Amino acid sequence: MVLSPLAVTPLQLGGLLSGQLGQILLVLVAIAVVVLVGRLVLKVAWRLVTIAAIIVGALLLLSFFGINVL
Repeated sequence: MVLSPLAVTPLQLGGLLSGQLGQILLVLVAIAVVVLVGRLVLKVAWRLVTIAAIIVGALLLLSFFGINVL
């Protein structure tokens, strides 16, 4: 059975990542992934908060003029 080069690559890098610098690299890559995902989630969260603030502000203005929506 012949394995593809992509399947064998993690096995070849195993010794490279077992050292102290390799582990530091893995931690830094994991932190970078968390930061990138966090940025995307926060971007969506800010949009949702902004939309909610606009809707609540509009409902408040309508209630000042005597129009009760809720």
